[in-house]
Amino acid sequence: MTRQATQEFEARSQNGFLNIGLGLLAAAAGIWLVAARPAPLSIGIAVLLFLATAWCWAGLYMLQPNQAALLMFFGSYRGTDRADGLRWANPFFTTTKLSVRAHNFNSEKLKVNDLRGNPIEIAAAILWRVDDTARATFDVENYEAYVLTQAEAAVRHLASRYAYDNLEVDAQGEGITGEITLRSATDEVSAALRGELQERFAQAGIVVIDAKLTHLAYAPEIAGTMLRRQQAEAVVAARSKIVLGAVGMVELALKGLEARGLVDLDDERKAAMVSNLLVVLCSDHDATPVVNTGTLYN
Repeated sequence: MTRQATQEFEARSQNGFLNIGLGLLAAAAGIWLVAARPAPLSIGIAVLLFLATAWCWAGLYMLQPNQAALLMFFGSYRGTDRADGLRWANPFFTTTKLSVRAHNFNSEKLKVNDLRGNPIEIAAAILWRVDDTARATFDVENYEAYVLTQAEAAVRHLASRYAYDNLEVDAQGEGITGEITLRSATDEVSAALRGELQERFAQAGIVVIDAKLTHLAYAPEIAGTMLRRQQAEAVVAARSKIVLGAVGMVELALKGLEARGLVDLDDERKAAMVSNLLVVLCSDHDATPVVNTGTLYN
């Protein structure tokens, strides 16, 4: 059978300053009885008053803002006090203080395989805080160590769900469009990371405030290869734009010559002119002109 998770509830506590005042009154009354009427009955009442003073003062504890106290009575959970300041509870209660402030940590750089099996390095910054103090204390052994372990597992699983970057074609040669990747879809990936972390941290009563990737890179053994691939893609994209623009300029030049009637070109001369213009427009270096003293056919 699955054990029901412990749920936090509010503890019964009081303002500590009130109990300090009651303890002082009881102590003053006891001292007055012993000094004014040193009779056995008075001494007995004074002892009771001193015990009341000890009772009022023994249950005092202090809480800072965003700090909680778990109250235990011989191993039994009696609630959580979140009121800051000087507080008082049953002196037989054991008080365990717990911070409910926001915690932040950067995970170590993890080496994992992405969706396509490429080794990558990934790390994340996670902002979290304790929401349910009872779960954080009783449902896990050490909630801080639990957070570190589960955060690493979540980052590893996230990296395996997405590819590092978009590719032009997949294994079947079909184009990939609208693919969510670790490098291009940062908002979607961050939302997925927060969702997975929250699902894992819920067992410990912890909420995720924010989570983002802080490091993302190919592993060193393939970084050089992937860099050359990216450079090749950039060169191909640039060349494609150059060729597309050159074809438009050649087309515009031929139409302009024909419209003005400057030359009458047959198909073979048009082909030669197109070839020369494309060489001039697409070349990486300055073109060297060649002077033809004859004709195209001689």
